[in-house]
Amino acid sequence: MIMFSLNLPNADITYFPEIFNTKESSIFYTQLLENIPWRQDEITVFGKTYPQPRLTALYATNNLTYSYSGIKMEPLPFTNTLNTIKEKVETISGNTFTTCLLNLYRNGQDSNGWHADNEKELGKNPIIASVSFGEKRLFKLKHKSLNLKHDLELENGSLLLMKGTTQHHWLHSIPKTRKQKTERINLTFRIIK
Repeated sequence: MIMFSLNLPNADITYFPEIFNTKESSIFYTQLLENIPWRQDEITVFGKTYPQPRLTALYATNNLTYSYSGIKMEPLPFTNTLNTIKEKVETISGNTFTTCLLNLYRNGQDSNGWHADNEKELGKNPIIASVSFGEKRLFKLKHKSLNLKHDLELENGSLLLMKGTTQHHWLHSIPKTRKQKTERINLTFRIIK
């Protein structure tokens, strides 16, 4: 399996371009797109409320909620499809995940602004395992205090693992693009205890 570590200071980030082949990815993509009860929450940033620029869903092995940017999400139980994907991610990462936040980017105008996955529910040095299906999208990283940036294109069937002190020192985003883009589904596995 091809993998490479991003050689960035204060970070522990590994990228696997293809943990699922094209056929597997296509099956998972279709199942997730058609069977997940996608929702669009209102998000409040700097005192302004507007529809979140993507659709989301939350699944977990427990009933613990997840909160970010004024949104509190109640989890649904893992589906067979999500469990199959989770087992592969756990085998590769050596971690057992409790929770999965799903994002559906419908087109190039759907996005995720600069943020760190540093909510208190995730603990001190959270492990985030991000799986992508569908359209490729640009994943941008920038250091919080050093003048450092890094761009990576997340491919269909890929896995991005962020661990250690990454969330303390780096922000990440999926920016809007004017390029014609079809849907991308992103699964972010986390541990909430």
